[in-house]
Amino acid sequence: PPTPSPKALGEGIKGIRGTGAEAITLEIEGPRARDFLQYATTNDVFALGPEQEQATFVGSTDDFTPAVLSRPGHEITRYRLTVPAQSATRLAAWLRALSEGYISFDPDVYAKLPGPVAVREAGEAIIGRLPAEPSAETVRGDKPYFIGQNAVTVTARALPHFTWTEPAEGAPIKRTPLYETHRKLGAKMIPFAGWEMPVWYTSVSEEHHAVRTAAGLFDVSHMGVLEVSGPNAAAFLDTMTTNEVSAIKPGQSVYGYLLDPNGQVLDDLIAYRLEPERYMLVVNAANNDKDWAWLMAANAGEVSISRERPWVRPPQARLRDLRDPASGADRRVDIALQGPASLKILQALANDAVVKKQLGAIKRTELACLTVGGFDLIISRTGYTGEMVGYELFVHPDRAVEFWERLLEVGAPFGIKPTGLGARDSTRTEAGLPLYGHELDGPLGISPGGAGFGAYVKLWKPFFVGRQAYIESERTRTMEVGRFRMNEKGVRLPRLGDPVLNRKGQVIGAVTSCAIDSEGFLLGQAYLDRRYLAEGTPIGILAGTATARPGGEKPAGELKVGDRVPLPSEATILKRFLRRG
Repeated sequence: PPTPSPKALGEGIKGIRGTGAEAITLEIEGPRARDFLQYATTNDVFALGPEQEQATFVGSTDDFTPAVLSRPGHEITRYRLTVPAQSATRLAAWLRALSEGYISFDPDVYAKLPGPVAVREAGEAIIGRLPAEPSAETVRGDKPYFIGQNAVTVTARALPHFTWTEPAEGAPIKRTPLYETHRKLGAKMIPFAGWEMPVWYTSVSEEHHAVRTAAGLFDVSHMGVLEVSGPNAAAFLDTMTTNEVSAIKPGQSVYGYLLDPNGQVLDDLIAYRLEPERYMLVVNAANNDKDWAWLMAANAGEVSISRERPWVRPPQARLRDLRDPASGADRRVDIALQGPASLKILQALANDAVVKKQLGAIKRTELACLTVGGFDLIISRTGYTGEMVGYELFVHPDRAVEFWERLLEVGAPFGIKPTGLGARDSTRTEAGLPLYGHELDGPLGISPGGAGFGAYVKLWKPFFVGRQAYIESERTRTMEVGRFRMNEKGVRLPRLGDPVLNRKGQVIGAVTSCAIDSEGFLLGQAYLDRRYLAEGTPIGILAGTATARPGGEKPAGELKVGDRVPLPSEATILKRFLRRG
């Protein structure tokens, strides 16, 4: 591990030094006690086992105090911190204030520690053995974060940057377990993200309508399904993703992002907490291999996760690819059932009244592991269509075809339709949801905040990969994604990059996505100057000009009768997100 400079840390220590000094024990207890202490102390709390103790230091950049942290039992909710007697009252008050978010402890104004925790004096004075000098064990310089880390000089080898090269064109195209089933249903198949996928079966508009009025069944088994498990699973995900994964309970899910150390979006994802120490991640098919390589390399300590401190490493977890045959009986692929009739269809598949009730009890963003109609499923009430009722159903790939066919069979009376990528894109665009490469990252370099999803970047976490770079970029950002709808039907379809104009003809942004909506109008999203995002704002779009060949237009002075020039199509800004009842 990196070696902190004893002199640098020692200069910041005030108060008692040495061993055999009079000391008092503080008891620290709460559901997030372990995470709280990992940030508040300089040692590696995650490595502290039952009935073990570690020497450490606790304090701030100008007032470190030597201490001993112990874990009295198997729980990770109760710890004991032995500190110098004359510092005990002050440190107890400081820890309480940290826990409740009443004091700042870092240069930025956002960070706070997880909590709350209870801090109590044990009541008896003991003779404690306090660390005489800082060492590589008492001050873990390779922790992603601890209070006062900027006062510690660390001499360590910087880890290399993560690099990723996209596969060369011409790589063999992959097929999902449902490929032959799609062909039998007459689907139009296209290459997508390295997979051969159905784009539509009848028409995009008909399938879009089915999702909004009944139910659409989507093959999304090309999506990546990863597992993160072990005692440090939550801490690993809190380090690697932008949302606070450790705050959700088993049976809940949360949306978030993978950033690189420079704040660039690697992917967006959903994390599902299956068990206290077991999580499932669903990532984009186009990014699956990159995401897997990044997470594996970071977990092994092989690449840098911090621009400012390139030697730090995340807490280590266990990773598995749940689509890999090596995962055996735990393998999972995703099939999405979306639309107002979805619950009734799932309940029709169930042959047990208890299971039907359990299905009806699943709230939005929640999940349950149930056997429905003989199928062992992970059922999550999440989706990518904007529907209030919709499910992502994780089934073993060997049973995917049978499961798909049964859903179509029991769903027929409810109006279910097999639905392709076309309607998946049109429903998510209508709902205002982002697509990686369009409303996230891509040629416009859009951040989660720029996409309108800044709430899923928890800046109060003292550290996550890309945090500081993200904060810096958000301070200067003036653009944000908005939704628009063309004022007339039958106009040209805008494409990614097409210019968006204000009433004076000034370029105020660019189109990111566009598709047909439920009423037959073209509806899209665009990355715009924030001054023009108010609902009802009129805009113009030069559809098709982003990909037009240069030199196709004459200078104004050379125009003659009969020449054609592009004119903007009129559109209007909508509310940012589709509201569904």
